[in-house]
Order: sequence, then structure tokens, then C-alpha cells
Amino acid sequence: MTCSPRLMLTTAILLAPLAALPALADPADLERDELTLGFIKLTDMAPLAIAREKGFFEDEGLYVTLEAQSNWKVLLDRTLSGEIDGAMMLAGQPLAATIGYGTKGAIITPVALDLNGNAITLSNAIWQEMKPALPLDQEGRPAHPISAAALKPVIESHTATGEPFNLGMVFPVSTHNYELRYWLAAGGINPGFYEPGDATGQTGGEVLISVTPPPQMPATLEAGTIHGYAVGEPWNQAAVKKGIGVPVITDADIFAGNPEKVFGLTSAFAEENPKTTLALTKALIRAGMWLDESPAHRQEAVTILSQPEYVGADPAIIANSMTGTFEYEAGDIRPAPDFNIFFRQNATFPYYSDAVWTLTQMRRWGQIDSAKPDSWYADTARQVYRPDLYKAAVEALIADGHARADQFELDADGYRPPTDAFIDGVLFDGTQPNAYLDRLPIGLKGDQTVADAVTN
Repeated sequence: MTCSPRLMLTTAILLAPLAALPALADPADLERDELTLGFIKLTDMAPLAIAREKGFFEDEGLYVTLEAQSNWKVLLDRTLSGEIDGAMMLAGQPLAATIGYGTKGAIITPVALDLNGNAITLSNAIWQEMKPALPLDQEGRPAHPISAAALKPVIESHTATGEPFNLGMVFPVSTHNYELRYWLAAGGINPGFYEPGDATGQTGGEVLISVTPPPQMPATLEAGTIHGYAVGEPWNQAAVKKGIGVPVITDADIFAGNPEKVFGLTSAFAEENPKTTLALTKALIRAGMWLDESPAHRQEAVTILSQPEYVGADPAIIANSMTGTFEYEAGDIRPAPDFNIFFRQNATFPYYSDAVWTLTQMRRWGQIDSAKPDSWYADTARQVYRPDLYKAAVEALIADGHARADQFELDADGYRPPTDAFIDGVLFDGTQPNAYLDRLPIGLKGDQTVADAVTN
């Protein structure tokens, strides 16, 4: 009899030797109490800032310095080298490092930091070209979500004149990259493929997608170097404030509840410092709980994040997305209660299925250049995402009186239920990644190579 991946993973979690995982009885027992953690200046670094500012790190006996990094590659490299002890990471970074796409290294994720949090912004000129074709809602505004199908004729008109259509995203293994590509493909636009040894991902594409660091996005758009970008906040709302661009869709409308940032640290650090790792996980879970506990906490978080050592942006711009609204065209402010989810929907749990979805997108666009069986996706997810460490932290928080059991799905098997909460309605079941890839019209599937996809 063959066991399903779901059954094997459920058994793995239920039988995990939790007794062998250290309970944090006394902060003095920590292997390390002074740590430096890295982040990028985005609003979804909030759990790190809140854990520090609200004393959650200190409650666990940790004295943490938070250090902004210049870009995602530097952040990963410095984590792997030990220059920093851990960091807020793109959901794809620990996975890519583990499988050796880009910088190779063993990174684990004991806790997720948030769901959603990004948007796609286009320049004013591109928006004006596509806007007339958009359907309107009852109030005469563009009806959301906006399909990339409305952008397709605009791209075609630009490329017909020999002008490449350039778009920006923050890093090749970022969710921003995968969300941008998902949106384009759902609208019938091929975003291009990554060939072996190729970091551009532009083979066969109808657009050219390149890397731009998040804080530089608005200036790059204003200079005309790119026609649009996918990025986290506050850099979409900054484009509205500057009057240079229009966010056309949030990632919650591309894939509701998509995995975004995670906390990453080397497996060596976790093995050598198990009590410290547990303490970090506990503090970050508490920060997520605090952020989603009340609107007043979100407003306080806006003030904290606006400080120069964190995000350093105008509080009014940060507040747009952090407090449940989002501005598209200037003055077109709409409710967005799920733009950033830090704890609700079990957001802090490191689900294997979230890892599997990210891996499917890497395969879809050629970053994984050969077919892999479903078991490979499950095994890779288990190497990186560590619900056993998360569960131990939750149990310790409950014992400490900082959390209640009914706030968590402690019996989770590591997989979210199958979902079709995508802009194209395609069903994703994390236990069947290849079947999911087969359902996506554009992208690699089965034994296809990039050459096969481009030829066909």
C-alpha cells in the first residue's frame, strides 16, 4: 500500500519528537542572547519591528539589533555567511537556496511572517492606454480585479514599434516575480522563461521583466526605464502619492492568501542554537498576533514603521495598506482588509503547501529546468519549512499564558485545503503539484523544457 504525501506529512508532524525540542524555561539558558536580524525596508517587515518595539524579543531573553539590508541578495548572502543571524526573507529564498538555484545554502523557515502584501503598479501613460477598455462598476470606476488581458493590446502596440515593454520586480525568486507572471499569464501574456544558467527569465517572453530594488521602484518608473512593477508596500502607494503611477491589482486578487515573507535562518544556526531559535519563533508569533489583534495596533504599527530605522516612509502612505484600505487611482480608495495578513488565517504557520506552490512557479517558468515527481516537492518543502519548530513554540506560548490553543490550528497536517482562489480560478492542491501545473495554460508542465515551450 502506498501512502499519500498528505498522510506521510500528517504522520511526520504528529509523531515529531516534541519532547526532544527544548522548552524555554529560563532566558539565561539561551545559547545566544544577542542577535542581529536583517530586513528590507517594506511594511511587511512589521513583525520584526513589533517584536523589538513591544518587548517580545526581550520577554524571551533576546537582545536584537535590526539591520536594513541593501537588497535581497545581500540579505541572503550575509545570512549564509553568519554576518547576520537570521532575516525576513522572500518565501522563495530559503527554497531556492536549498535546491541550489542561485546562491546555495541550507536555510530553514520555522515561522511565516505574512500573507499577501504586494501590488502591481503601471505608469500613468500605460494606465491611460488600457483604461478605456476596462469594464466599470456601478459607481463608474474600473471594475476590480483588473485582468492583464486589458494590458495585452497595449503591450502589442508598443512592441510593434520596436519598443520593449519593460516591467520590474524585486528578485528572481520573489513572490512578486511569480505574482506578476501569474497575472500576465492569466491574461494570455507570456512573461518569458528562465533557461539553465540564465538569470533574466526573458526567453520567449512578450515582456521584459528585470530586477529593481524595492525603494528604487518609483524613481525607476518615473524615469521611464520601466512601464510598471510588482512590489510590496509602501512603494505602490508611493507612486500614487507622487502622481506617477496607478496600482492596478493587489496580490490578494491574484492569489488570495498567497505566501509572502518568512523568517529564515541557517539550519546550522537552528541546530547549534535550538533554544534561541525557539525564542525567536515565539517572539515573532506574538508580533503577528499583536498586529492582527486590533485596528489600533495597526495604526500604532504605522507610526513605528515610519521611523527611519525601519521603513522610513510617510505614515499616511504606510497607513493606506496597513489599516485596511488601498488607493488605486488618486482618490480611488477601496477597502482592502486582507492586504497584509500577519496572523489571521493561520498566517504564521509554515505550511508545506505554501512552499510547494512557490516551487511550482519555479518549475513553471524554468528555474527548475526538469520535471520532478510530486514526492520531490513534498520532500523539498519538508527540508525548509519546519512546522515542528513552530508547534513547539506555540505550545510554549500557551504554557507561558501568552496565547490560547483555540488561536491556532495545531492539528494542521502541513497542507492548506485545496484552493481555486486565483484570478484564473485554477485549482491548486499542494499534494498534487504536477496536476496543478498541467492545468495552467502557459508554462512548463510534464517533461517539457524551455526549448519545447518556446517552440510550441
